[in-house]
Amino acid sequence: MSGLFAGAGETDTAAPSVDTQRSPPVHLDIPRIGLHTDVVPVGLNPDGTVGVPALVPGAPAAWYRNLASPGDPGPAVLLGHFDTYRGPAVFYRIHEMRPGDAVEVHRADGRTIDFAVDSVRTYLKTEFPSEAVYGPSAEPVLRLLTCGGAFDRDRRTYLSNVVVFASLKAVRER
Repeated sequence: MSGLFAGAGETDTAAPSVDTQRSPPVHLDIPRIGLHTDVVPVGLNPDGTVGVPALVPGAPAAWYRNLASPGDPGPAVLLGHFDTYRGPAVFYRIHEMRPGDAVEVHRADGRTIDFAVDSVRTYLKTEFPSEAVYGPSAEPVLRLLTCGGAFDRDRRTYLSNVVVFASLKAVRER
């Protein structure tokens, strides 16, 4: 499913990490909106856009593996669908998040990475802030992305993206 997330891959000039010791995210919890989901890795599609999870009911969130792992310096990007043909999907409620909300990312190495929401913004896909989402950061930051806004029935796509920007608060060991 390419093209669901505007800007995905358009400014992705950073090479994939060569650090084979990094730990992938495996689970995501957002208590305020009752979100508890596994996380699967995705890369780039052949057209250069970021891959997304399967567009099926019950699909988990996805981690864009060509950027940082949550808790490591740089942007960690998690993507999820807003809905499917059968109803709400994994990121259906992220537009309800507010500054200060907690986001917990559990990694394969047993660490839990705690983030706090800085802002939640909706952008037309034609005005997607690729640099703000995918661009470099010296600090560990998290971006959650989904579709939103008006739905174009003719093209069968949403016209906007919802982006949650979050900052690192703590790293916990299991």
